[in-house]
Amino acid sequence: MIRREFRAALAQGRLLAIAAVAIGSLASPAAAAAQVAPGDTTLAYRVTADSASGSDALPSRPRASTKKRASARTSRRTIASRRSSTAWSKPVGVPALATAVSSALASHTRSGEWGAIIVSLTRGDTLFSQNADAMMQPASTMKMFTSAVALDRFGPDYTFRTPVLRDGQIGADGSLAGNLYLRGVGDPSLSSRFWHDQEPMDALAHQIAAAGIKHVRGDIIGDASAFDDKLVPDGWKTSYLGAAYAARVSALSLNEGLVWVVVQPNGKTASVTLDPASTTVPVDGSVRLVGGTGGHISAVRRPDGGITVRGTIGARSGPLRYSLVIDNPPAFAAGALRAALQKAGVTVDGQTRVGVTPASAAEVAAVASPPLAQVIGEMDRESINVYAEMLFRAAAHASGPIGSAESGLANLREFLTKKVGTRPDVVNVSDGSGLSTLDQVTPRAMVRLLGYVHQAPWGPVFDAALPVEGESGTLKRHGKGAPSRGNLHAKTGTTNTVAALGGYVTARNGEVLAFSLIYNGHEGGSAKAAMDQIGATMAEFVRE
Repeated sequence: MIRREFRAALAQGRLLAIAAVAIGSLASPAAAAAQVAPGDTTLAYRVTADSASGSDALPSRPRASTKKRASARTSRRTIASRRSSTAWSKPVGVPALATAVSSALASHTRSGEWGAIIVSLTRGDTLFSQNADAMMQPASTMKMFTSAVALDRFGPDYTFRTPVLRDGQIGADGSLAGNLYLRGVGDPSLSSRFWHDQEPMDALAHQIAAAGIKHVRGDIIGDASAFDDKLVPDGWKTSYLGAAYAARVSALSLNEGLVWVVVQPNGKTASVTLDPASTTVPVDGSVRLVGGTGGHISAVRRPDGGITVRGTIGARSGPLRYSLVIDNPPAFAAGALRAALQKAGVTVDGQTRVGVTPASAAEVAAVASPPLAQVIGEMDRESINVYAEMLFRAAAHASGPIGSAESGLANLREFLTKKVGTRPDVVNVSDGSGLSTLDQVTPRAMVRLLGYVHQAPWGPVFDAALPVEGESGTLKRHGKGAPSRGNLHAKTGTTNTVAALGGYVTARNGEVLAFSLIYNGHEGGSAKAAMDQIGATMAEFVRE
């Protein structure tokens, strides 16, 4: 992929985006985002697709000096070499496996805390356990709990249905004497990750026009009341909040909570537009056209919620796209529907705002998500946090209460106690993605969950959603030459202080093993090397 790095001015602590990519170089709306915290000096970041939407890869650090960068490159080569030439054991018997795993844990890290457990699902015995009942931060392995509770609540074939409703009558002249309501139901899929040929708001606008509405005399209202109004979960660091992996949480979220600022040459001037367009985010673009290619752009949020875009772009440059986090997802989505209606020839007299749909409102249009199995596959393989947050709350809301982190935790605990067979206090989480520093689970609870899932009717869907070592998702670059390559199916978890891996591997003797490996500390790279070694060792395990 083509990427550019550049420096951007920090304007009153409200710098939103400093990463530019050539159009078409990233497939998803979450593929490029950058964040500079208020008070930072001018910094340059490289942002990759892996770091955009999941907590498994946090934003790159600022550029270091040449000497430090050379040292960092050497360090990365050392780690890469260690991973590509993982030394593993071929244990014969349970004691030999336990010794090999214990040695790997002890030899790779000098500080921090490990919690680990390996269980044979085929025979039902525990093969290794170390601090298995310790409460530990799981990072993105938390998404396995969210996946399980959502699949259990809805089933893998479930589709979310996002409707538009009206509260007035349609006249013979096509005038609606009332409002239109865009009601969010917690559908995470309203983005170009799933919508390729048409924007979801365009689809709704065309249906509204087809229903005979030509003129809306009232307002366009975004309804996110299925969830509470807490957009940022407890325990999310302030330094995360400008990054795509920390998109705001709402029952009505368009484009994964992100918007693209698109800058491109247009004759003798430069054009600045939003993708998707929304009438609730005004754009002030003052970008100069210069010779050559590339560009130097800064995008700054104004107090009124608009965006000011400044800088230069080359006359021979292709379109440059800048990904920004939306502060008010339901208002943005309502504005996007209004923009789509305007494009479809439907005029609107009133305001664009957030509100609640009346019980008497009648449906005029709706769009449906792909099956839940497909949504969870994207979420787990690419570690998309906003998907996990929405599913965590939607699963709780399906049983009655408003979707929130608190009702999500209560719903998860009920699932674990009534179906998985654990105590409720083995999980204590503040979100559904694992990004919160307050999240805690035990490794034993994770393996108990994996054991239950293995027997569940939707278990194959859960397993298919997990990254496969050496083949897919966040494990694609792991396992070169190892016996676990193509065998180990697991969810990864990574933050600055967490490295975790949980899932399944089939041993050489055919036994299916479930495992949870969680490290909390500051030696994440070394901990991951230990996990690679243990994964390969489990794949070689045989009984005496």
